[in-house]
Amino acid sequence: MHRGDRIALGGGVAVLLCVPLAVSAATAAGASDEVLLSRGRPAVASSVFSPRWMADDATDATGDTRWASADGAGTQWLRVDLGVVRTVDRVRLRWGRAYGRTYRVQASDDGANWTTLFTTRSGDGGTDDLEKLDHHGRYVRVLATQRGRATGGYSLRDLEVYGPAGPTPSRAESRPDAAVLAAGLENAGKKETALELVASAENSTLNWRREFGYLQDIHDGRGYTGGIIGFCSGTSDMLAVVEEYTRREPRNVLAAYLPALRKVDGSDSHAGLDPGFPVAWKAAGTDPVFRKVQEDERDQMYFQPAVRLAIQDGLRALGQFAYYDAAVMHGVSGLRGIRAAAMRRASLPAQGGDEITYLGAFLNARVAEMRTEEAHSDTTRVDTAQRRFLAASNLDLVAPLSWKVYGDAYRIAS
Repeated sequence: MHRGDRIALGGGVAVLLCVPLAVSAATAAGASDEVLLSRGRPAVASSVFSPRWMADDATDATGDTRWASADGAGTQWLRVDLGVVRTVDRVRLRWGRAYGRTYRVQASDDGANWTTLFTTRSGDGGTDDLEKLDHHGRYVRVLATQRGRATGGYSLRDLEVYGPAGPTPSRAESRPDAAVLAAGLENAGKKETALELVASAENSTLNWRREFGYLQDIHDGRGYTGGIIGFCSGTSDMLAVVEEYTRREPRNVLAAYLPALRKVDGSDSHAGLDPGFPVAWKAAGTDPVFRKVQEDERDQMYFQPAVRLAIQDGLRALGQFAYYDAAVMHGVSGLRGIRAAAMRRASLPAQGGDEITYLGAFLNARVAEMRTEEAHSDTTRVDTAQRRFLAASNLDLVAPLSWKVYGDAYRIAS
């Protein structure tokens, strides 16, 4: 990309291979029927380097201010709220020294589902003037996924959005908490979203708290499947749950089944469990101690290891959830195998790779692994859920979220 370029896109997404053109001071202000929609509008960012370089500094009227993200490889974004849905004809970016080599300019009506208006893998900083975008949105975002420099993060002096004049939006809109928008699954609200997403696949409900007493043999070769995350009698985790329950509350209704659980571990057998174990499990599901054990074991065995690994790999909330869901079905060792297969196709964001490209490779590897087991050959929990969020560039799992699993439709409104 060449500094000062004006790029006519003519609608749709373009991967930039451009020829330098001269830009006069007059044309930099836009065509006569365009107005600057973003000037002074509230902006938020995925991170800021310091209070000196805040998100709003990229939309103010001062040319010597800028937004700067936190240091490090990986994805960062800056978004401006136009107040109402507006037609977006043109976006002009003036980068600081820390620019995006790979970035996307996107628009959204709801702040969750993004349409890419422009993308490039060859940014070189300076000023990028993107014309004929011909789209609409209340929000416009620059999603930067690969740095142009080996150190630092990203920096934009100006994010200017142009379009036809319209009613002046109110400045009284509530400003979202950028830290919450950009948070990973360490945030309680984002974690709850992840738990509901998994429950839609594991229990056909969003209300995972009703599933402590669930138990069924789903004939996947793992014996009984039960509880809030699908603990299995054949894969050691159900045994671990009952052992911990018995440690905390020795006289519980499941303690008598520990010898049988130890014998059937590693198989699909019910020997020693029938007919009383399902009834006892359901009864235990009403015990607050048993419920707390299930939550603690879920977090210790699956959630925490998966999220730690995803954060280490430079993944945002969607990637953290994708790792967690894979750990639930395949175990943490299975997750690592899927990750290794994906890394043969794409670089991790923490290694300077493009996050969207890597997540696409990870989901492909996940589907391939699922199809090796007949019981998991239905891949809709990936194809019509996780891929849907990825296609919308919803890397932060921001609501509203809509998806389908096994033909059932689900929605998280906020």
